[in-house]
Amino acid sequence: MKNIKLAAQTGSGRTVVRVGNVKVGAGFSIIAGPCSVESEEQTLETAHAVKAAGADMLRGGAFKPRTSPYAFQGLGLKGLKILEKAREETGLPIVTEVIDTRDVSWVCEYADVLQIGARNMQNFSLLREVGKANKPVLLKRGMHSTLEEWMNCAEYILNDGNPDVILCERGIRTFENYTRNTLDLSAVPAARELTHLPIIVDPSHGTGRVPLIAPMSLAAAACGADGLMIEVHRNPSEALSDKEQALTPAQFAKLAKQSRAVHKFVGGLE
Repeated sequence: MKNIKLAAQTGSGRTVVRVGNVKVGAGFSIIAGPCSVESEEQTLETAHAVKAAGADMLRGGAFKPRTSPYAFQGLGLKGLKILEKAREETGLPIVTEVIDTRDVSWVCEYADVLQIGARNMQNFSLLREVGKANKPVLLKRGMHSTLEEWMNCAEYILNDGNPDVILCERGIRTFENYTRNTLDLSAVPAARELTHLPIIVDPSHGTGRVPLIAPMSLAAAACGADGLMIEVHRNPSEALSDKEQALTPAQFAKLAKQSRAVHKFVGGLE
C-alpha cells in the first residue's frame, strides 16, 4: 500500500483534527443528531437534547442521497440555515454531507465539517474539491471498499492540501442481511496501523437496528476508535429517513455516558 502522505506522517504522531473547541483524535468525540434536517423545530429540539446528553458536534443532512429518487432528499439551503441556527443556539459545530462539487464552496459557509458519504467515497472530483477547502472532512468508508481503497481516497484530500481528515467506519456490504451492513470493527485498529488520521465509528448505519447500536458503540470505544457518529431523533417513528436506526434522546444520553466510560477504561489503546 503506497500511501505516501499517510505513511510519511505516521511516525511523527497521530493527527488531531480541531473543530472549534473539539479535538477529534484527542479523547473521545461524539457526533449526534438526526439523519435528515426535516424542520426547524425538529432539528433544534434534537440539537438541544444531544447537547445536554454530551454530544460534541451536531450531525444533520441537508442533502440526502437516497436509494430511491422518490424518497425524501433533504431541504437543501433551507436545511443548512436551520443547522446554522442550531449551532447558534447550542454552540455545537455542524457536520453535514456535501454531495456535489458545485456545492462545496457555499456549504462551507454553513458547515464546520464536510461529510463525504459512503456512496461518494470514490467521487474523486469531489474529494479533490474538499481537499481545497479550508474545512475538516469526515470521510466515510464505501460500502464495497477495501481498506486500501479507503486510505487512497483520504490521500486525494490530503494531496490537495487539506490535512484535516477524519475517517469513519460505517459498515460494509456482505452476504448478511439481518443487519443493514456488517460493521467492520477490525478496520479501527487496522486504520490506526496504516495512518495517523483519527477514526470514528458509525454504528447506526453499521447495524441499522436500534438494539445493536449501543453494544457496537461500546465495542468501538474498546477497540480504539476516536469517537462515534450516532443518529438521534426526537421521535424516531416519525423520522423521514432511517427511522429504524435512530435513537431517542434518552437512549443516546445513556450511550454517550457508557461509551466515554469504556474509552476511559481502556485508555484509548495508546
